[in-house]
Amino acid sequence: MTRSILLAGLIAATLAPAAFAEAVPFDKSWSTQRFSLFSSNKYGFQGNTLSIASDGSVSLAYARVKQPLWGATSAKWSWGVSQSVPATDLAKKGGDDRNASLYFVFLPEAEAKALGDNANIRKLLTADSARVLVYVWGDNKGRGKVLASPYLGNRGKTILLRAAGTGQFSEAVNLAADYKRVFGGAAGALVGLAVSADSDDTKSAIRASISGLSLN
Repeated sequence: MTRSILLAGLIAATLAPAAFAEAVPFDKSWSTQRFSLFSSNKYGFQGNTLSIASDGSVSLAYARVKQPLWGATSAKWSWGVSQSVPATDLAKKGGDDRNASLYFVFLPEAEAKALGDNANIRKLLTADSARVLVYVWGDNKGRGKVLASPYLGNRGKTILLRAAGTGQFSEAVNLAADYKRVFGGAAGALVGLAVSADSDDTKSAIRASISGLSLN
């Protein structure tokens, strides 16, 4: 009997669908959003890698998340910086430069379906029910520090991962746990991703890249 139970368990485990990460390519599905007519970052979409060049400028690149991935609860990526902005206070509007930010945008599923696939990043970020986790390479207050977003109000929280400076690192974040920690409750549908870099306030320069972004 014991052997039969063990064998049945092994067969079930073998046949059960395995959870796996799905890569998010940096391709033509991404668009860019300027914040100024006079300056913009330069993004290079190279499949697995996004290159970023920012020279006293700021802008954002964004993509919608496919509906089968709306329930993603974690994310992984690698990023590197060879030229960095100085450390700034990211809780303060103006003067809040950073090497790179990754935005994960959530909406209630019913609202996400009602918006459809054509809503741009401004519409997603300004929706009253939107909640945004922003993982950042910048500031110097320490890894894991949570800051109020000076731009998103109660809709967004900044989570510091790396202090301003250069280097190459891999990250793995638990979106579900971080959402519960900073907003409370369960996350809605993960409908949007965005990347930004900001060097306009300090008139400095950034050379960075993000690669291997995946959702699970």
